[in-house]
Amino acid sequence: MVRFRALDETFPLQAQLDADQSPAVLVNLFEVDADDEAALLVAWEADANWMKRQPGYISTQLHRAVGGGRLYLNYAVWESVAHFRAAFTHPEFSSALSHYPSSAVAAPHLFRKLSVPNLCTA
Repeated sequence: MVRFRALDETFPLQAQLDADQSPAVLVNLFEVDADDEAALLVAWEADANWMKRQPGYISTQLHRAVGGGRLYLNYAVWESVAHFRAAFTHPEFSSALSHYPSSAVAAPHLFRKLSVPNLCTA
């Protein structure tokens, strides 16, 4: 089963789930032992396919650290924090977390896009 840790201990994901924000971007950093990488990918793919069918889901992309290593980064876009919260706290999703290898540690955090003139739009 995957273990969770806060990416920002001063404002963990559980506190963020009450925010009224649209859209919302999930950044989830995974660490896993080398022997468990294949199991992590199988579990993540199943979760991503389940999330894809949930209301408010927009997209997701999984990244692996350059040069190998044990870090993966998932970037997912949701219409709102409320949509993400409904999916993340759904009993079906919660029970699927047991499919992750025991060495897997996830550090999920929600973000919002910012507008910076001449660089990016919100």
